[in-house]
Amino acid sequence: MSKRRIRLSRRGFISGMAASLAAPMIIPRHVLGDDNNAPANEKIVLGTIGIGKMMYGSHLPHFLRMPEVKVVAVSDVDTTRRDAGKKRVDDAYGNTDCAAHNDFREILTRDDIDAVACATPDHWHALVILAACKAGKDLYCEKPLTNNLMEAKAVMDAVNASDIIFQTGSQQRASKNFRYACELVQNGRIGDIKQVIVDVGGPPRPCNLPEEEMEPGLDWERWLGAAPMRPYSSVLSPRGVHNHFPSWRNFCEYGGGGMTDWGAHHFDIAQWGLGMDNSGPVEIVPPEKPALGRGVKFVYENGVEVVHGTSGGVKFIGTDGEILVNRGKLQSNPEDIIKKPIADDEIHLYEAPGGSHSGHRQDWVNCILSRKQPNCPIETGARTVAVCHLGNIAYLHGAELGGKSLKWDPQKWEFVGSDEANKWRDYPYPRREGFELPA
Repeated sequence: MSKRRIRLSRRGFISGMAASLAAPMIIPRHVLGDDNNAPANEKIVLGTIGIGKMMYGSHLPHFLRMPEVKVVAVSDVDTTRRDAGKKRVDDAYGNTDCAAHNDFREILTRDDIDAVACATPDHWHALVILAACKAGKDLYCEKPLTNNLMEAKAVMDAVNASDIIFQTGSQQRASKNFRYACELVQNGRIGDIKQVIVDVGGPPRPCNLPEEEMEPGLDWERWLGAAPMRPYSSVLSPRGVHNHFPSWRNFCEYGGGGMTDWGAHHFDIAQWGLGMDNSGPVEIVPPEKPALGRGVKFVYENGVEVVHGTSGGVKFIGTDGEILVNRGKLQSNPEDIIKKPIADDEIHLYEAPGGSHSGHRQDWVNCILSRKQPNCPIETGARTVAVCHLGNIAYLHGAELGGKSLKWDPQKWEFVGSDEANKWRDYPYPRREGFELPA
């Protein structure tokens, strides 16, 4: 264990003792690292990977405001984004100390860095997670966790074998209305669950974008990573700081379409409400018209059916009523289902600080200090994205697999009785040299 990990563990022990003792225990603020004037070695020292819209506009400003955190390094393959990230950090601290890197691995080699936050395109997530595990860095990684099933299994195994604190960026779990909806479902307020309808976008498509001229300052080969070499397109990587989510997520080589992009949020809530964070469906039923990008069904061992359809969010349908939840929305039929609070002796799910999306980052920081598992640990994130990938396989390859239902073993992480289906757990092409998953 590194000296910095020992320091963080000791701080977690002290803060945990303060919370557990009945009598008040006064601890100097500088010991807990919640003073912005505290020395850097009494804070969580953080590096960031990927300075796109999510990191630059959301994660980074929040980390810079956290008194427990000191950001010391940024990484991006685009010079202008990288420089903009460095400037934002330097401006916040009133110095020029922030390091800026093209290769994220340079951040992971620094002994003074405790943790990293990753917001790269999806096809880079697995490599970052595995490298962070090897370096012993606590990690916050954006959803969807990986770009295929085999990557999800690989990162789950690697994190579980490490001692890092890992948070999947499925921030809806920190929102009060999603947690409350799942508590109502788990406490039987709508009876036995028969069906869940998850309303998200459809599958991705192969990338066929035309070539564009690229201005200097982007390491295009590193942006592509393990994906096949192809000409530059601003659709995939808009130059500089931009205020939109780029459409790389719509193409198989880099993302999983709406199925993984929003599915990593909403299927996560479906899994949470069903109490399936450590499992998943056992059967995937392809739709009759896969070209429509809707209709795939996931059947769980208890008979509950999760449908990719139209519901306005995540709709739980039970024998005694329905609950619909989305961002800013919580409805039930009958209406009084959501009005009765959860009693002390009923099921209570993990409650992140603040009851809003921003609390998801704070939860990770708190858990780095306490060394406890956060709201959305690796297995939760991996199993949620597995559902999304299973749906994409049914949409994109269901016809060539005979249009029949696919049996899935969520513990062995493989299709049952279908070698052809198992081939689609990984990329259909070899990863480029230098970007392979480590053995």
